[in-house]
Amino acid sequence: MSAANQHVFSHGMQDTRETLEVWTGHPWSVLRGWLALSVAIAISLLVATWFVAGLLTPDLTPVHLPGLTEPANPGDLVPILERNATVLALHATACIAGFIAGSSMPIAAAQRIGFSRWIHVKAGELAILFVAAVTLFSLSTQAFYLGYQGSTLAFQLHISRLDLILSVLPHAVPELTALFLPLAAWLIASRRGEWNQLLAATLITVALAIPTLIVTATIEVYVWPHILRALSSVDPTHLTHIWMAS
Repeated sequence: MSAANQHVFSHGMQDTRETLEVWTGHPWSVLRGWLALSVAIAISLLVATWFVAGLLTPDLTPVHLPGLTEPANPGDLVPILERNATVLALHATACIAGFIAGSSMPIAAAQRIGFSRWIHVKAGELAILFVAAVTLFSLSTQAFYLGYQGSTLAFQLHISRLDLILSVLPHAVPELTALFLPLAAWLIASRRGEWNQLLAATLITVALAIPTLIVTATIEVYVWPHILRALSSVDPTHLTHIWMAS
């Protein structure tokens, strides 16, 4: 590691340690801002899901939902956790990119001259664009994916889109809130110019998100199907027979 890179690394670690020490004294003053913004994003995404579900054509292939069309088992948690881990990793990467763009890159650029300095300055700008692109990509793809799934479930279970959205609130709101915590931290830090705090924010938001996602996946597999069963006029065994024959 060159002297310049070592200086950048040391400065970043020092900022992170100092930030964690300050936050330890009054964690709620930090967490409440992240949580409020993340909850707002989660609710906005659910509203977008309801809207998109009304625009998309439902899939006529019979649904296959553990706990509804067949007994649930612990293995059914795996695909949910894998999908959410991918999204969380994407958001955490965006948060780290914000730290690099706003804090580390200016320090690295100050240690260089000529073309090397120009590269480091532009790399910081590109990192910020990357975070913005990740945010838009995540929101749009999730709205489309969830909207498509919602359209299909509502159609096949003969329930309204509103009832479907209400049925997922117990697990969807905390799940989406946990997934968007890193991006909420990035948005707040970027507005305040506190780029040097983003690495610490990444560590904390991911640590909070992981157990939350495990709990919400458990609710989705073992509780949500019973809510759907109560709302739907369709016999789940009928769906099971159709799915097995397809």
